[in-house]
Amino acid sequence: MNRLKTDKRTQVIAALVEGNSINATCRMTGVAKHTVLKLLKDLGCACAEYHNKTIRNLKVGRVQCDEIWAFCYSKDKNVPADKRGTFGFGDVWTWTGIDADTKLIISYLIGTRKASAAYEFMQDLASRIANKFQLTTDGYRMYADAVEKCFGGDIDYAMLIKIFGTSGDSPESRYSPATCIGCRTGVLSGEPDPNHISTSFVERQNLTMRMGMRRFTRLTNGFSKKIENHGHAVALHFMHYNFCRIHKTLRVTPAMEAGLTDHVWSIEELLGLLI
Repeated sequence: MNRLKTDKRTQVIAALVEGNSINATCRMTGVAKHTVLKLLKDLGCACAEYHNKTIRNLKVGRVQCDEIWAFCYSKDKNVPADKRGTFGFGDVWTWTGIDADTKLIISYLIGTRKASAAYEFMQDLASRIANKFQLTTDGYRMYADAVEKCFGGDIDYAMLIKIFGTSGDSPESRYSPATCIGCRTGVLSGEPDPNHISTSFVERQNLTMRMGMRRFTRLTNGFSKKIENHGHAVALHFMHYNFCRIHKTLRVTPAMEAGLTDHVWSIEELLGLLI
């Protein structure tokens, strides 16, 4: 990687953040696979470190949280017996928290879907926000205990619980989600504004993740084979999303809207984190 020119590294990263797989990136840029993976590792670590250091003491009004499924190595049902129960083999969940106003990804965590992961995620979210705010999650029960432990009563917290109909068994509907036939809300703490009890922005971010990272694309063989590379790809994605990618509604990047930077970062500037 030390001998790879800046323009070539820029091509590699640009391909990765636009949803190309590792092998496709190699074919497009002519860079060896081990070099692409080394660059992903180094830049992913740098992005995670910068996010951890910079996304702090935020003033936010509304936050939405959700968790998105993926898998590593293989799906749970296909994990070999000697690897069962080991994190990084089978289901992997990415927990995300987004500022509904600036669209900034405040916090993310790669882990299981257990209570311990929910608590760790909420603890990290709380450490990055400096004021009382309104929080909305879906109806997953692990959120309730985690929010209570991390925030106590110092938060306006509500759950949005969606009610789904039964999905059809026809070939046309096999891979389609069940139809949402209604919603109900539950206030768990404080006085959240009923007009802003929503998870729409964080659910749209789930789509952005699936479109922007080949590892999250369903029904392909582009899934992560190693949990370490999965983490590096997620860190790179969120750094690019926050600082480099102009939001179509905001007309600026989320980091600019949040006051964390005054310009749109280029890929070259992103690569500057390696220095």
